[in-house]
Amino acid sequence: MSEAVNKKKVIFSGIQPTGTFTLGNYIGAVRNWGPLQEEYDCIYSIVDMHALTVKRDPVKFRQQTIESYALLLACGIDPNKSIAFIQSHNPSHAQLNWILACSTQFGELSRMTQFKDKSKKHPDDVNAGLFTYPVLMAADILAYNADLVPIGADQKQHLELARNIAVRFNQRFGDMFTVPEPYIPKVGAKVMSLQEPTKKMSKSDENQNAVILILDDKDTIIRKFKRAVTDSEAVVKYADGKDGINNLITIYSAVTGKSVAEIESEFDGKGYGDFKLAVGETVADHLAPVRDNFARLLADRNYLKECYTEGAQRAFKLSNRVISKAHRKVGFVDYR
Repeated sequence: MSEAVNKKKVIFSGIQPTGTFTLGNYIGAVRNWGPLQEEYDCIYSIVDMHALTVKRDPVKFRQQTIESYALLLACGIDPNKSIAFIQSHNPSHAQLNWILACSTQFGELSRMTQFKDKSKKHPDDVNAGLFTYPVLMAADILAYNADLVPIGADQKQHLELARNIAVRFNQRFGDMFTVPEPYIPKVGAKVMSLQEPTKKMSKSDENQNAVILILDDKDTIIRKFKRAVTDSEAVVKYADGKDGINNLITIYSAVTGKSVAEIESEFDGKGYGDFKLAVGETVADHLAPVRDNFARLLADRNYLKECYTEGAQRAFKLSNRVISKAHRKVGFVDYR
């Protein structure tokens, strides 16, 4: 059988260095990253260049980028199995960004809903980077001829633009880029706010008791679950109108693998206090390896630097082949 038949598909995923993941992020997607490496050639990037579209304190930003990289590894990304690097360490992204910008229409970018939303949120800093952000995202993906890109609902429009740019370039200059497809991961349980269980859990929630962050310590996790909003019935049963307890049952089920019926049987005759404590302890213990790995990795800056340096070198080697080919396609003079 030929090598082409055996070749794994390439997945590219970019993660902004904007803080830690919530329990919802973890259950819904992050914990599947490790197993994904066995099936695909995975490329993970901390997309720090994208983060510049919003004003940031440079010292804090640098620290957040390193912490985000450490968290990536702590959540199961193996730098020996995947390519894991920091975006700004690979100049191919910026190079390809300009070439692709010249194959992107102004009207396409002006229709991006995220640009409109972020412009309203930051009216004092509507910069050109914010406007051309989707072209850089296309460069991130096309630089590796990625077959698949995991996306959320807010990125569908950007991926569609990346596909359009690839098709347009291929039509003008000849077959060059793989047209990427969205990767729809196995959907984990949907985790809701602990304080407003009809709303999705979000790290931007002003009420921190509503959110479990995966780096929260055990006491904090248990305290937040003890304060979780429930109803007055005090019966651990999944039913309509019991949004708070339904959310806790969903979380407990996702972490333990137990069915709803098994959970209802386990807590038959017990009150919400016992159940909340059990959920809190179970979640805290489940996340303990991530917290421990993160602390260990962050304490070993030399190892982290070794990993992201080697990751950037591997990323550059792959992407530079694509860049060189793109240069020839558009008519740049070869200097190598």
